[in-house]
Amino acid sequence: MTTQPLAVGDPLRLGPYRLLGVLGEGGMGKVYVGRDGSGAPAAVKVLRPELAHDQHLAQRFVREADMARAVTSRGVARVLDAQTEGGRPWIAAEFLAGPTLDVAVREHGPMDVPTVRALAAHLARTLHDIHAAGLVHRDLKPANIVLTSTGPRIIDFGIARPEHGLTLTTTGQIPVTPGYGAPEQVLGQRVGPASDVFSLGAVLAFAACGRRAFDANHVAAVQYEVVHGAPDLSLVPPELQELIGPCLAKDPAFRPSPPQVAEAFAPPKGADRAWRKGPLAEDIKRRETATKRLAAPEETAVPGARPSRRRFLTGAAVGVAVLGAGGGAGAWWLNRETVEKSPTADVPPAVPTPEAAFVSIIDNPYGEVPEPLWGPRQVAAPNGPVPLPVRDVVIMEAAEGGLLALSVTNGKERWRAKEIDAAAGFVSVADRLVVGVDKSGVAHAFVASTGKPVWQSQNDVDHLLAADDTHVFLVTLKNEVRALDAWTLATTWTRPMPSPRFPTGQAKAAVGRKRLVIHGRDGHVTALFTETGEEDWDVKNQGTDGEIPVLGDNIAYLSGHVLMTRRLERGDYLWDEEAWSDKSWATPVTDGDYVIATVGHSVYRYGTMPEMHRPVLDWNTSLDGLGSGIGTLNPPVVAGSTVWLHSPDNSKVHVLHKTTNEELFTATVPREGAYQLATAGNRVFIARGGRVYAVPVYGR
Repeated sequence: MTTQPLAVGDPLRLGPYRLLGVLGEGGMGKVYVGRDGSGAPAAVKVLRPELAHDQHLAQRFVREADMARAVTSRGVARVLDAQTEGGRPWIAAEFLAGPTLDVAVREHGPMDVPTVRALAAHLARTLHDIHAAGLVHRDLKPANIVLTSTGPRIIDFGIARPEHGLTLTTTGQIPVTPGYGAPEQVLGQRVGPASDVFSLGAVLAFAACGRRAFDANHVAAVQYEVVHGAPDLSLVPPELQELIGPCLAKDPAFRPSPPQVAEAFAPPKGADRAWRKGPLAEDIKRRETATKRLAAPEETAVPGARPSRRRFLTGAAVGVAVLGAGGGAGAWWLNRETVEKSPTADVPPAVPTPEAAFVSIIDNPYGEVPEPLWGPRQVAAPNGPVPLPVRDVVIMEAAEGGLLALSVTNGKERWRAKEIDAAAGFVSVADRLVVGVDKSGVAHAFVASTGKPVWQSQNDVDHLLAADDTHVFLVTLKNEVRALDAWTLATTWTRPMPSPRFPTGQAKAAVGRKRLVIHGRDGHVTALFTETGEEDWDVKNQGTDGEIPVLGDNIAYLSGHVLMTRRLERGDYLWDEEAWSDKSWATPVTDGDYVIATVGHSVYRYGTMPEMHRPVLDWNTSLDGLGSGIGTLNPPVVAGSTVWLHSPDNSKVHVLHKTTNEELFTATVPREGAYQLATAGNRVFIARGGRVYAVPVYGR
């Protein structure tokens, strides 16, 4: 990409960045190359001044800047800094040296099979990180992938949106790059992570043969082929065709997930040499050298001098992390008088989840309980809710009441929120916020890692149901369901609760694939669209013995006397398993295409997928202690190669190998009451009677 000199009217400085030239511009914004005081370069974007009056765009920019900070993957161009208020708000991203994928293929030819595999594995892992942050990129294409010496990096979140977001375009603007956007994008439908997988498949086909999988003489014909035609993979090596083909499925439900792509494309050893040796690596090195010339320390420049034309041309052909000058979904220029500060503007990105080392069978033979990573800590309420891990903390009800956050690495207290009534529920939003309700009916949001208060709601909240990456779903004192936007505090919708109040407890809920599934204590299960609150499907007479609905890959698992499975997106019946005698199925746990469920003292592992209309029994086993089997068991957890379940009589925790059902060991906590299990970062948290431990797990 050629760097052009600053023009009349261009700013000389934005925040800490001295602007050196123009990287690109389009109908909505302009992107500059800047350099901070230490000499580090950055790509800095602002909105065109004539669009500043659009308050809707301005408000969206505040939200987009908040969300962009959540993407902390090493596979993206990091957001370095942003100013979202004032005269000239801007956002700065990492400046990446290296050619974009389209330039690399044009100049060096199609990639060989090992390099395509390495490219696919890198990009799939990065997409998984993007989706985990609650975003869908929506514009993955060769021009938005920069090849660096450490591997490919994804750039340009200009039209990236939260997973539930609609397409945002100006009049006449094509919302998707022809040949790379998924059919649902072309048709203007709502998109999700599977749309990025389609784009990934199209990108890999291009990398493998130098030609688009969908091509025609004009844009409309290309888009028609995307929606109705078959991809042309004739020039793609046969061993890659069978891997790329599923990514290009017309139906999003039939596309693999990014982790599945990464596993299928696992490259041979040494495949990453393309970024370190050979013509492509030499090209990358040349561009990195050119970037270093841009990064001269600020104090070496002549004050007030304009950068020379030669300096600009030094950066010519340097691939950089451009934030998307032509089609950004957010406004990059705000007016302080017309746009109020977002209540979540200062919420930091979600921190990485610290991972514990796996237990080795050499150091810890089967039959021996591994040494706890930390604990016991006698700090939790004896019969509180199941602990909630949120990246680097685990949230629970404190022994004295309120919320307590412990560090997942050492069990030390990180923060408390004494005013919160944990019995009213607590949830995590995008792993960045923790939300709870006080006894006055006010919902409070806290920064997950630090406990810093963020906002408070109005005082009509009864309890919380669930949360996704953008909304908290709660029940009001009037027994209404409300979708509260956790980033703006706006109410997206309110509707009557599908089930009445019951003295036996609150309704249970889970959210996924834009569905909020509520299991009422009257036995009525209802799935609501998260965007509108409208009902999608329901199940009557499911019973009240079951607990929280469990959502897998487009499957909803409903426990009770019958283990019921429904397609999450339409509610289609898939299969069910009836409990024997007077027993009931407890809340299950999913593990990819498997579900592990208990009834009485028996444990079953079923293979199941959205297109299957009967389960496949993988194994079953029995646990010690018959117990009552009335469906009140707390859910099991899967971590590493293990599944952890407590016995029906709450005497111990059984740890089984998840694929062989071999019992590896049993663990006990010398306290009374039910066991509560949770997992994060290769560790399992065991709570019982107020005592809490963190225990390592065996690897896969």
